[in-house]
Amino acid sequence: MNPIQNKKIAIVGGGPGGLTLARLLQVKGATVIVYERDAHKDVRVQGATLDLHQDSGLKAIREAGLLKAFKANYRPGADNLRIVDQHARIAMDERGDTQDVAFDNEYFRPEIDRGPLRKILLESLEPNTVVWDSHFKSMSPEGNGWKLEFHNGSTTYADLVVAADGANSKLRPYLTSIKPFFAGITAIEGAVYDSANVAPAMHQLLNGGKIFAFANEKSLIISSKGDGSMMFYTSCKTDEDWAVRCGIDFKNKEEVKTWFLHEFKGWDPIWLELFEKAAPNFIVRPQYCMPFDQQWEAQSNLTMLGDAAHLMPPYAGEGVNMAMQDALELSVCLTSEEFSDTRSAIAAFEKQMCERSSAMAQMTMEQTASLHSPQALSNMLAMFNTLDES
Repeated sequence: MNPIQNKKIAIVGGGPGGLTLARLLQVKGATVIVYERDAHKDVRVQGATLDLHQDSGLKAIREAGLLKAFKANYRPGADNLRIVDQHARIAMDERGDTQDVAFDNEYFRPEIDRGPLRKILLESLEPNTVVWDSHFKSMSPEGNGWKLEFHNGSTTYADLVVAADGANSKLRPYLTSIKPFFAGITAIEGAVYDSANVAPAMHQLLNGGKIFAFANEKSLIISSKGDGSMMFYTSCKTDEDWAVRCGIDFKNKEEVKTWFLHEFKGWDPIWLELFEKAAPNFIVRPQYCMPFDQQWEAQSNLTMLGDAAHLMPPYAGEGVNMAMQDALELSVCLTSEEFSDTRSAIAAFEKQMCERSSAMAQMTMEQTASLHSPQALSNMLAMFNTLDES
C-alpha cells in the first residue's frame, strides 16, 4: 500500500507546480483538491513565456501524459534570442530549431505562455478538482491532519497539505522559520499590448522571440507572447527597501519613464517606446533567495514545493522547471510502496529537493551577479558560446 492510500490531499496554490502535482497524483488514483485564491480561471492575465527543460519541466509534462497537448500549444520560434547592448546593437542573434524533432534534443527548451500551460494542466484534471476563490488564511492541527480556513469563510480538512502558494507562501511558516535573503536586485515589470501596432520599433527588434539587453550593471529583458503582447523587465542593483522609499508612483507611466531615463542614462531612446506604450500598473519585484543550506524536520502531513520551498531570482530560468520537477519527485515518493508512511516519503522528497535547489540557488546567484556586472554582455555571450560548443 502506498503512503497516501485513502488520504485526502489538499494542494494550496494553482500555479504550474501545484497543478502538475494534482495531475500526477490523480493519474495514480489519489484524492486531490487544489485550493486557488483566484476567483476563477480567467480572472487575470498570466505572465511571461516559460521555457521548459528536458530533465525537469518537460519530463513532468511527459510523465503527466500531456506532451501531445503541450506540442499543440507551445510557441515555435519564441525561443529565438537576441542579445544586445544599450544602443540595441545586436551582439548575438540565436534562432532555435522549431521542428518537433527538436523535442528529442536535450538542449531544446520550447517556450509556452503561462496561460496555455495553465489551461493544459487545468483541463487534464478531474472535474471540480480546483476550488476557486480559496485564499488561504490559516490552518490548525485536527486529528492526524489539518483544518484549513480561507478568507471567504470556508473550511476544509486534509490528511496531507502541500504548500504550492509561491514566493510569499503563507503555509511555509508552518514548516520552517527560515526566511529568504535579499538578492541585491530589484526588477520592474511592464506589459505592452498589441505591440505590433503600438510599439512597432520594439516589436520589430523583438521579432517574436526574446531580447536580453545589458550595460552599466543593468539589464532589460523583453519577451513576446502569443496574444500579441510583450512583457519586459528592467533590473538593477538597489537597497532592499528601495521600492518603498523611492517615491515613484508605479501606476504613473511618466514617473516610471523619468526613473528609467535617469537610472538607465546613456541607453538608446528606442527603449522609451516600452514605457510610453506600456499598460499602467508596473509591478515592482525585489528579488530574494532562500539560504543555500536550508533544511527542516520533515512532517507527516505537510510539505511544500516550488517558490514556497526554494525561492530564488529568475536569472537562470529555472523557477517553473524546478516547481514541476518538485511535483514529479513528490508524486513518485508519495505513491511509492518503498515508503511505509507519509513522513518517510516526504523526508525522502525534501532531502533530494533541498540538495537540488541548493545547487541551483548558488548557480542562480552567481548568474544574477554576472548579469549585473560591468561585464554582463560579454559574460552572456561567453555562456552561449560555451553552450553552442557543448
